[in-house]
Amino acid sequence: MSDDSLDRGRGGRRRFTRRPRICQFCADKSIVIDYKKTELMKRAVTEEGKIRPRRDTGTCAKHQREVARAVKRARHMALLPFKSTRLR
Repeated sequence: MSDDSLDRGRGGRRRFTRRPRICQFCADKSIVIDYKKTELMKRAVTEEGKIRPRRDTGTCAKHQREVARAVKRARHMALLPFKSTRLR
């Protein structure tokens, strides 16, 4: 029996197994989540201005809460826009 047949389901197609993602903040303890770090906050926000979900960023639940809190503080302090000025 080959390795390919073990990965295949009933229909004969290969199943997609997502590679486990490691939280960037857990991996590198030197990165501090702060609302004043706008470059870090911009990476956690989409082009429309929405906070990216965990499945997109790969952060753990603890750090996702901290990132969301920091983005909201940055918006309140006018360091990040609430909404994009881009038109459709």
